[in-house]
Amino acid sequence: MSEGNRLDGRVGLVTGGGSGIGQATVLAAVEAGARVLVADVDEKGGKETVRLAGGDEHAVFVETDVSERAAAQAMVEAALETFGRLDFAHNNAGIDPSVELIHEIGQDVYQRIIDINLTGVWNCLAAEIPVMLEAGGGAIVNTASGLAFAAMPGHAAYIASKAGIVGLTKAAAMETGRAGVRVNAVCPGAILTPMLQEFLERDPKIKEVSEQINPMGRLGQPREIADAVVFLCSDGASYINGHSLPVEGGQLAQI
Repeated sequence: MSEGNRLDGRVGLVTGGGSGIGQATVLAAVEAGARVLVADVDEKGGKETVRLAGGDEHAVFVETDVSERAAAQAMVEAALETFGRLDFAHNNAGIDPSVELIHEIGQDVYQRIIDINLTGVWNCLAAEIPVMLEAGGGAIVNTASGLAFAAMPGHAAYIASKAGIVGLTKAAAMETGRAGVRVNAVCPGAILTPMLQEFLERDPKIKEVSEQINPMGRLGQPREIADAVVFLCSDGASYINGHSLPVEGGQLAQI
């Protein structure tokens, strides 16, 4: 890893850190020299991430429901109490439990997706930004999606939430850039996370079709997203701000 891409001595937090992309980001950040607060609603998964990261010296777990503003605030306070600072954050927690058309999805399901995916990022930003402003700088990466730019049937609420994250990322970057706080987003394509595995189990053809339409002929791995997040949080990305970076094997190039 390039020295400019390292996170030596820095402290970060990762929401949704108990599995998939979040877990991969925690491990990549620790490898890059950081200490990380692992936030998730899944205590078992979060503690497993801490174990994989090498234990409490490198990572700690805090149970967090990002859809609640007070919980997001408590998460940031826990990072400060545990590590004394907060240099970067990956706002990654998200769900996509529904495969329903727009006119079929229930109000409660739609609202839950928005509350966690979009309002959750808003809540985290509101808690993280003041701390970073006071410290004189920091880096934040939100997890959006390639589906923020190219839709597919049956995922309207998820798509709306992720497109909202792209806009929220731009707005935050405009507001904080002069104060030294950079805000970017990653936009994963089809990544072999537990969430995608659930869809593959329901319809195995999804994997074959996804591989066929991707220019690289395969699905992505969580670590490939994590490495992009670590880069965006590092000094190697010091002039990247307000950007939503697709990490999807070039699939959007076909549109």
